[in-house]
Amino acid sequence: MKLGVVYPQNELSGDPASLGRFARAVEAMGYDHLVLYDHVVGAVHEGRDPPLNGPYTQTDRFIDPFAAFAYLAGITRTLKFITGVLILPQRQTVLVAKQAADVDLLSNERLRLGVGTGWNYVEYQALGEDFHRRGRRMDEQIVYLRRLWSETAFSFKGEFHTLERGNLVLLPRRQIPIYVGGFVEAAYRRAARLGDGFIFVMNLADPLGDWTRLKAMLREEGRSAEGFGAQFIASRGERHRFEAPELVETALRLRDAAADELSINSANRGFTAEQQHIDFFAETKARLDAAMG
Repeated sequence: MKLGVVYPQNELSGDPASLGRFARAVEAMGYDHLVLYDHVVGAVHEGRDPPLNGPYTQTDRFIDPFAAFAYLAGITRTLKFITGVLILPQRQTVLVAKQAADVDLLSNERLRLGVGTGWNYVEYQALGEDFHRRGRRMDEQIVYLRRLWSETAFSFKGEFHTLERGNLVLLPRRQIPIYVGGFVEAAYRRAARLGDGFIFVMNLADPLGDWTRLKAMLREEGRSAEGFGAQFIASRGERHRFEAPELVETALRLRDAAADELSINSANRGFTAEQQHIDFFAETKARLDAAMG
């Protein structure tokens, strides 16, 4: 099972200089991948109807994943890059296809797109997209992206997209993997139908329960779980964290259940400096390596 890290961009105040130092440090430790979250617009929560229930406000800072990964592609060699998740329906699909293709080429095929529908309707409004049809739009986007990455001079006519005998000018050398993320039934169903894998944010009671459910859905779709990716992010939410002994125990359970990846999160630990996060990941990597042999 491969180990990766979630970049603590909010706790590091979105400092651009720390991104490069952090990525090189965790790559040197032997971590496989780095996960970046995605938000374009922050929003004040107070006085909203309907209310905004997500964890981020107008004060949280995010670096655009495509810009960050293009930069990191030039200063790292082995570290893989994962969006966890890119809020796909609020973005222009052809532009996402182009940006992803270029990052994948620049990084020598180290990009994976984790995609989700998001929760912030203010962000959708600001970007000129329909929050209420985001699920249907993402279904079409996944299909469209794969054609954009593989075909020349083709036509596409869907509910949300039209292309008349066009193509990306520079195609990637492969189909970039698309993992679905989310917490609701529709996300699991979407992954079973269309995804290459799923990003699970682990819950307290049973980190493998949702993976068991999803494998059943894959069978219903006539797909095999073999080759379908299972990435677990060790996070329980805004105010909870995995302590070291439990993290090791959970990692062993995931490995025994044939999970592909575990992404470690250093947030909500009271760290106030970049080096504290780096030290945490170094200690965690040593513990996990020792436990997993």
